[in-house]
Amino acid sequence: MDITVLTQFFSMVVVGICLCVGYVIKNSLEFIPNKYIPAIMLVLGTVINVLINISTGINAEVFLTGMFSGLASTGLHEMFKNLINKEEK
Repeated sequence: MDITVLTQFFSMVVVGICLCVGYVIKNSLEFIPNKYIPAIMLVLGTVINVLINISTGINAEVFLTGMFSGLASTGLHEMFKNLINKEEK
């Protein structure tokens, strides 16, 4: 199965915003457990993408792009964290 088709459901703006907000939640808000951060990013990504596309119309693709981009931001954070930790060792 070729998963490159999912790249069409990727918004750099949403990923960037979710990455920054997720970083702040993880490092500054200790009362939020880490296990909830992906769910928060999924919801935040969806809301941001809906707001971005509200003038052009809302459909399932807008929701999917927001959800996928929000979750991608958590994966991107983990990738950078592992890359930085690997270089430090």
